Formats: sequence, C-alpha cells, structure tokens
Amino acid sequence: MNFGIVGTGMIAKMHAKAISEIVGSRLVACFDIIPERARQFAEVYKCRYYNELNKFLDDPEIEVINICTPSGLHSEAAIPAAESGRHIIVEKPLEITVERCLKIVEVAEKNNVVLSGIFPSRFSDASQTVKKACEAGRFGVLSQGNAYVKWWRDQQYYSQSGWKGTKALDGGGALMNQSIHAVDLLLWFVGPISSLSAYISTVGHNKIEVEDNASAAIEFENGALGAIQGTTAAWPGFLKRLEILGISGSAIMDEDTLSFWKFMEESAEDEKIRKLFSKPASTSGGAADPAAISYLGHKRQLIDVIDSIKKRRKPLVDGIEATKAVACIEAIYRSAELDGAPQNPAKL
Repeated sequence: MNFGIVGTGMIAKMHAKAISEIVGSRLVACFDIIPERARQFAEVYKCRYYNELNKFLDDPEIEVINICTPSGLHSEAAIPAAESGRHIIVEKPLEITVERCLKIVEVAEKNNVVLSGIFPSRFSDASQTVKKACEAGRFGVLSQGNAYVKWWRDQQYYSQSGWKGTKALDGGGALMNQSIHAVDLLLWFVGPISSLSAYISTVGHNKIEVEDNASAAIEFENGALGAIQGTTAAWPGFLKRLEILGISGSAIMDEDTLSFWKFMEESAEDEKIRKLFSKPASTSGGAADPAAISYLGHKRQLIDVIDSIKKRRKPLVDGIEATKAVACIEAIYRSAELDGAPQNPAKL
C-alpha cells in the first residue's frame, strides 16, 4: 500500500516508522499547513510534501491516508480523504465527540472505504492473550474490570503545544488524550458499560481548559463493576494498569506485562504465559514522556488494516469500535458536569 500522512507532528513519526517496516508499503506523501515542518518531515522520510490539502488529495499514488492532526481537527481531514476514495487510518481519538466520530463513519461507509481508529494497545501480545481468555470464559463470572492511568505531564507539555489542554482541539484531558487507550482495552475485554458516575478536576496544571484528574465508578452490562481512573498529575508517572477479575480467575496487566495471571483451573499454557509476559515492560508506555512509546503497535495495526483492505473485511478497530471509548469518556464528562449523576454511554 502507498500511504500519505496528514499532520507531521510527533505521532506522525510513529506512523512513518511503522510504514517503513511493512514489506510492500511506502510513504509517498505528507501534508502539513506549516510549510517548514512538512518539508523537514518529507526530507527525513523521503516523500513528497504538500501545504494544501486539496493538492495532497490530488496525488494519484496515495491509497491510504493516516490522519495525525490535533484531535479536534480529525474530521476536517478524514471526511475529504474518505470522499476522495482513500482508505483512512485516524489517530486516537477518532474525534472528540460521538457525533463527529459517527459522521466520519457515515462518510467512510458511503464511499466504501476502510476506516480504522488507532488503538495500538490492542495489538500487543499481552492484550491479545487477555482477550482470548475473556472470549474463552476463563475468568468465569466477571466481578470487576478496572483501568488505571496515573501519568505525569509537566506544565510545559500543555504550554508548548498550542492545542493540548484545549476543549476545542484536545476535546478533554487526562481521559480523552491519555487514558483513552486503557478505556478502549477495558471495553474490549469486559464489554459495554450500562451506567457510570464520575468526577473530574484540574489540580496540577495552570491555564488548561480540561481535566488532569478523573475518577469514575462503572457498571458493565454483564453485571461486573469497576473503575476508570486517569490523571496527568501523578508524579513521576506509573504504567497503565488493567485488572480483569472473576470468580474463576484474574489477570492484571501493567502496560504489556502480565503481573498476575492465575485461574482456578490452570491450563497447560498458563505457566508459559506467566514466564513470557512477566518481564518488565520495555518502555514506560508514555507514563511521564509522551514520546516514550513503541511504534510496534502501530505497525501491527497498519498490517491489520492492509489485510482488511485486501480481503475486504472489517479491520480489528473499525470506526464503530474506535467510537466506543469516546462514548464512554463523553458520558464521564456529562456525569461530572452533573455532580456525579449516573449516565449511560451512547449505544453503538
């Protein structure tokens, strides 16, 4: 596949690196409204660059477009990209509201193009192992599903970006920007949420319009209870944690490490899994440094999207799947605005 990237900031480098390692794929063009940034990116990754979106979309070689702009601008690029007949891969979140997410989904379906939202945590070996155990019913009746993202971002992180920490372009803070990966995994593992009650606050940063601290109590449709906690005001920053707890077994995942994996009825593979995934995480997962993440999850997800295009199937994270975490976070924000009143995430 021939790829084009819209937006040439930090996360675009992860996409470019991933593309460069996929056999038979190449980055042919990039677009950014800042001419010098586009030129420098193109020079590093050996591709053409554009400063006008229409001219970028007129490039006949581009087959797949990766949207790497600020979150609140995703639809501005994704919609015309879909209308041009290109397949689309959009960085998380797909957009900053469910309404905008569904508009992208609608346009992609209308133009018969593949749409995928970036959630690379789903593609780690540890995540895939937990998912298989969930599908096999190994945890028995689930009692709890918890997601914790207790990270650190200094004031400069918000001040220097020009868009992070704003409602218009970030859509939210510790939840919509950072914790959304863990929220997505929790929903993928345990299932839809029927009701939640939440509080948010801003305790550690100045001049930002969004939360840097959040806590939600949740009830899943299957009866399990749980919690979602996210913050960027926890120094020095800790690995994201997922807990899946049931009457027949439990698993705790710290980033890509399975720090606990045990079942009432052990299988022949369980000891191998414990040995394989008990090693400390190779990266901090962005706990204190947003650039300290691996591109390998992106690479695996792009491979899945390429395969879905060739086989005319849905990608693992299609548009609706990518919208689910946004719906959950949107409900948390509504609950917080109403002093913790219970809310139901949008049905998708």
